[in-house]
Amino acid sequence: MNTATLERVASPSSPAQAAPIHMAVRKIVARTCGRQHRPINRLVSPSDLGQLMKPFVFLDRFEIPGNVGKLFGMHPHSGIATITLLLSGSSVYEDTTGESGKSGQLDAGSVEWMSAGSGVWHDAKPVDGAGLVGYQLWVALPAALEATPASSQYLAADQVPQVGPARLIFGSYGGQASPIASPPGMTYLHVRLKAGEHWCYQPPAGHDVAWLNVHAGALQVAGTELSEETVVFEPSEAAIDVVAHGDTEFIFGSAIQHPHAMHMGSYSIHTSAAALQQGEAGIARIGMQLRAQGRI
Repeated sequence: MNTATLERVASPSSPAQAAPIHMAVRKIVARTCGRQHRPINRLVSPSDLGQLMKPFVFLDRFEIPGNVGKLFGMHPHSGIATITLLLSGSSVYEDTTGESGKSGQLDAGSVEWMSAGSGVWHDAKPVDGAGLVGYQLWVALPAALEATPASSQYLAADQVPQVGPARLIFGSYGGQASPIASPPGMTYLHVRLKAGEHWCYQPPAGHDVAWLNVHAGALQVAGTELSEETVVFEPSEAAIDVVAHGDTEFIFGSAIQHPHAMHMGSYSIHTSAAALQQGEAGIARIGMQLRAQGRI
């Protein structure tokens, strides 16, 4: 963990535009600018803020130049879901879900949901030399789903529900439900606000985990101005109230806290050591098939 960029916060650090008189301010308990690894900014890892944000356990923001070819090569996961939100650019993808796998193209605004379950391999690369900007989020799956067959869904930009200023990446919000078949008890939003706009999020019952990352502009929230930062809010079902300073974009997540300790492999997170062993055996079997086919 880079302690220079991760700060635990006991209380709001600066004056803010007052929240409505009836609304208690939900405090920020941790904040970070992440750790830059060339084109990837690692904002959250299971060893740091992921412990506070479960089931949201890993978050990268990427700005990939168009001439890199393959991003990571074909690689595996188990026990988690990976969610890729593409903000700009286009990429081609392939995965091993279903009987013969899937492949296709994602464009700006698209969403990829990959429920790794008992094991999956996937890959992506930029299209035609164009760069890519976006996020990849990992969600720890509940015990009932961590050993199920892998599945994937791909939403074009116009298939992502829009509720006011918020795009509903998965979960439910504002009376709408995302087409993504995510586990119950979690919501992920991409929000765009104009300068001076106010937005208030009231979590559903039981959603005591909440966090956000500002990637353009600035927000006034919980007595603090945020720009290019990730923050985690105190465990609570209280509302979160923000005001945009300039045109602002951010991602936001809320959930019922994941109750299990994380048992981690190189590409996997499970709820027990036995489940991790089973998941890693599953991805090893798929890996043998891919090698026999000359794909890795």
